[in-house]
Amino acid sequence: MSAWQQLFTRRMLICVFTGFSSGLPLYLLFNLVPAWLRSEHVDLKTIGLFALIQFPYTWKFMWSPLLDRYVLPLLGRRRGWMLLTQIGLLAVIASMGAFSPQNELHTIAWIATLLSLLSATQDIVLDAYRRELLSDAELGLGNAVHVNAYRIAGLVPGSLALILADSLPWSMVFSITALFMLPGVVMTFLVKEPHRAAPPKTLRAAVVEPFHEFITREGWKSALLILSFLFFYKLGDSMCTALATPFYLDMGFSKTQIGLIAKNAGLWPAVTGGLLGGLWMVKIGINRGLWLFGVVQVVSIFGFVWLASMGHHEVITSIELVQLAFVIGLEALGVGLGAAAFVAFMARSTHTAYTATQLALFTSLTAMPRTFANAATGWLVEALGWMGFFFLCSALAIPGMLLLFKVAPWNEQVKISKRENEN
Repeated sequence: MSAWQQLFTRRMLICVFTGFSSGLPLYLLFNLVPAWLRSEHVDLKTIGLFALIQFPYTWKFMWSPLLDRYVLPLLGRRRGWMLLTQIGLLAVIASMGAFSPQNELHTIAWIATLLSLLSATQDIVLDAYRRELLSDAELGLGNAVHVNAYRIAGLVPGSLALILADSLPWSMVFSITALFMLPGVVMTFLVKEPHRAAPPKTLRAAVVEPFHEFITREGWKSALLILSFLFFYKLGDSMCTALATPFYLDMGFSKTQIGLIAKNAGLWPAVTGGLLGGLWMVKIGINRGLWLFGVVQVVSIFGFVWLASMGHHEVITSIELVQLAFVIGLEALGVGLGAAAFVAFMARSTHTAYTATQLALFTSLTAMPRTFANAATGWLVEALGWMGFFFLCSALAIPGMLLLFKVAPWNEQVKISKRENEN
């Protein structure tokens, strides 16, 4: 079956829905909440600290064994947890806009933390479901489709909601945004429960065995190198985009301009990059994808340096809009390419008997930069300025690339065949 034929299958369609359901709440925390707070005159330091509410993404491996071990009464081990988290997310997102950032900021922080907890839990089960759904040969393309849908979901809180916010109250904006969780709910009812591996028989086995298997597979040194790579590969890019929406606002762009230009200019290059990345990985493999796409990802950060060097614009003309679209599009292309290979690498590094816990561990490490390092971005911007901050982000992207020499050598064919046989 050719790469294009693999793209148009039922499994790839399911990956579209898993990506959209996973991306919507995270982009709401990344884009809509900071824009909401900034438009209500909350200072940058406080907005930066709001990154700390994303701590469940960092620590989700702590409760992921529960999702491997226990089966809810309805729909099965994976689909039951999917439905529970999706209904919870719909309700929490709809309730958020009822509060005032000026008078109830602490309440908003608690609600956002609950949203983050539910979203992280949904990610655990969606990642596990997708890993059990796809064969090793389909991981590159399937995860590229997932990442593309993930990015498309960002249009809702990052574009549509911002446009609506110029004419509707925030309470209605959040309610409309919440309704976009419904496609994921429908998908959960329609798909079948995967049965690639039996669940752990005890809670102790669910907690201990995933970590034991990972460490003993090729030794603790190899395991440590992989974990270090997962932490550093997306560090620079994650910090670069942590305060993207406040950055655009500080450059003089309106919320509507950001919604129509920045977000759409970022979407289609990301979708193109993710799709091409997935198709290319069918031919070149995951390791080579990490090398090639990672270089594009690092170079694209310098576009923000150039945009910051322009300074604040009192009047936005078509030239400034084209500049913004170019920079965002270049960065999104790099992210689309890099994320496709990165997510596929994480999935390939798991054992199918412990998908929820091992993937939760891996994705927790990738969430650490945006949770803890990103919390300091407000201080870094005020200390270094936007231009100096983006230079720092580009430097922080280098260690992850250097680790590729150890964790993802250029020739990967033998390793993939071995993993396929093991699973």
